[in-house]
Amino acid sequence: MGYWKSTVVPKFKKLFEKNNVKKAAAADACKTYDEAKVDYSKEFEEKKAEFEAKVKEIYESTTDEIKAVVKERKEGALKKISAGVDKFLEELSKIEFPGSKPAHELCTKYGPAYVEGPIFFVFEQVSTYIVVEEKKEEEAPATEATPAAEPEVVAPVEETSTKEKEIVVEEEKKEEVPVVVPEVDKTPEVTPVKAEEAAPTEPPKAC
Repeated sequence: MGYWKSTVVPKFKKLFEKNNVKKAAAADACKTYDEAKVDYSKEFEEKKAEFEAKVKEIYESTTDEIKAVVKERKEGALKKISAGVDKFLEELSKIEFPGSKPAHELCTKYGPAYVEGPIFFVFEQVSTYIVVEEKKEEEAPATEATPAAEPEVVAPVEETSTKEKEIVVEEEKKEEVPVVVPEVDKTPEVTPVKAEEAAPTEPPKAC
């Protein structure tokens, strides 16, 4: 018990005190960062198009874990991927992405777990490019599928028009039948006339 009280307990106390001091300092730093968020947002809106290509390139080259956190904020997730977060912020600070440089400094000094606010602020700005890009990709297949539905609509129309043509042809045939009948009746009328004309020409037979 004497060793525990004299050696182990004091070490734990120092560790907790150190963490508390670090945590308090990080909280103050985050407050200062929050006050500058308005300026960072304004700068981001002004240069949004300018940063787009560079940010997408950095995003594509990062790990899947970082991509997942950028898309969706998850509390406590930064601590597990602290090295990746630090590298990602470093790359963004190189292109002077708004708010990334001070966020990277805080991350390096206190660790991602203590400065989640500033880090997620930067991630939210980055995610605006990613969300827009994914929406475009989702809309593209839907647009390509639309022309495939057109033949289904046209097919019934062709069938009906074919049926209408058949009906018209049948009606025309029916109309032609009465026209043929008078032509057949004329032939018997001509034949008897010829027979009567030929009768007087025969010589009278001798009794």
